[in-house]
Amino acid sequence: MKKKRIAIFASGNGSNAENIIRYFQTDDREAEVALVVCNRQDAKVLQRAESLGVPAIVVPKRDFNNETFMTGLMRDNGIDFIVLAGFLLMIPDFLISLYPEKIVNIHPSLLPKYGGKGMYGEHVHEAVVAAGEKESGITIHIVDENCDGGRIVFQAKTIVEPTDTPDDVATKVHALEYLHFPRVIDEMLSGKL
Repeated sequence: MKKKRIAIFASGNGSNAENIIRYFQTDDREAEVALVVCNRQDAKVLQRAESLGVPAIVVPKRDFNNETFMTGLMRDNGIDFIVLAGFLLMIPDFLISLYPEKIVNIHPSLLPKYGGKGMYGEHVHEAVVAAGEKESGITIHIVDENCDGGRIVFQAKTIVEPTDTPDDVATKVHALEYLHFPRVIDEMLSGKL
């Protein structure tokens, strides 16, 4: 059986991307990470992908929003499914139309709380702590035309202690990301979710 081909879109460090690549490199998976797309030349995710034998390409914003370029890139690489792992550009409507219900994102809060424009990474954890929240977590959702919108596929929670700093919350949330994101992607691709 032909493996489904995943493209990971990432903008930064790439620890989630590396975790997903490693997960799908095990023998019994029905999918593989075939491409990493990054919008920043200096992002560490590029080195992580290269060290794991996954092709990576830098796509500046102007090219990312170019329908002819991006649809060609996805077609030429045989991409079946797109995973956003710390990707900071909005997905253009043409890609959402090309991959309906086949683009998934992970957000470092329990959406709908702390989502939307400017709410990513440390900004989310700072807002959670500042609001005195008792819990935070991750939300894995289908990407649609709304920032951090789309159908929620999975959520996992962690306790936020009164003494937790934003860095403490980030550590707890990252642990949930590493534990759940690859498995949820796998279950989506196999039709279990």
